[in-house]
Amino acid sequence: MKKRINLRFPFIAGMFITFYMLYPCLTLGQPNLAYAQDKIVAIVNQDAITQKDLADFLNFMRLQLAQEYKGKELEEKIQGMKVALLSRLIEDRLIMQEAKKNNILVDEGRIRSRINEVKKEYPSDTLFQAELMKQGLTQGDIEKKLREQFMMFSIIDQKVRSKIIVKPDEVTEFYERHRKDFNTGEGRTLEAISLENFDLANTVAYELKAGKKIPDLASRYPLVVNNITINSGDGVRKEILETIKDLGINEVSAPLKIEGKYYVFRLTSIKPPEELTLIQAQRSIHALLFEKKMQEGLAKWLEELKNNSYVKIMQD
Repeated sequence: MKKRINLRFPFIAGMFITFYMLYPCLTLGQPNLAYAQDKIVAIVNQDAITQKDLADFLNFMRLQLAQEYKGKELEEKIQGMKVALLSRLIEDRLIMQEAKKNNILVDEGRIRSRINEVKKEYPSDTLFQAELMKQGLTQGDIEKKLREQFMMFSIIDQKVRSKIIVKPDEVTEFYERHRKDFNTGEGRTLEAISLENFDLANTVAYELKAGKKIPDLASRYPLVVNNITINSGDGVRKEILETIKDLGINEVSAPLKIEGKYYVFRLTSIKPPEELTLIQAQRSIHALLFEKKMQEGLAKWLEELKNNSYVKIMQD
């Protein structure tokens, strides 16, 4: 099978997870001066980074990442952030200082809106506040950090993103050099049969494997059938991909629980990858090249900030 380039490159679409994935250096903001006795780990111009800042960063990120990752996967993400944590906080402080120097302001309505979005992930405000408390945070902490994130986003947009240009001939050249890698991916067409409980789903799966037809089963069981096509790289739920990946034509999966319902999948056809034309691929290539230039531009700008700043890391 041909290698397929991932054509989906989110570009600062939201704050929280997407924001940190694209800008891993952007974390917390100014230190809380109330913690005068807290150990100082670094000085960045006129600001101090303390041990509490490091702990707050991990607590804040754990809260955000918990919306997407669970258990072992969540802990691996957190551990991965510890490696370059101080470096990230130093870069963050430099960006915040630059934002303040340029009088960057934030629409408070955007902060309230983002807080409301996060709250929707929890059954009640009480549980949301309890989760914050468990992480050593308050809603005021979250609002402050969101405000700083928006400020950092704005100054990066002004100093880096707005200056990036991807020319049409760059897109064409990239396509010609990598055209074999741009394809639709393998497509799988399936019958997705949903039922209300596991026993029914298990019975339907058994009877399908025994050769029963869906119209016959539909007359006896309360099932819903949808025909779906899944292309590799479509961003389909991991558990669905795991369930269908080894199915052959007309083979039936075991029941899979998704959001309170049980699904049985039968593979009806497999469509091999098809090479994309330049017109089909150009938007994704533009996004890829833009994101690459964005990362290079951001790294260069941060290096300039460091070279023009006083940064001292305190030794143990």
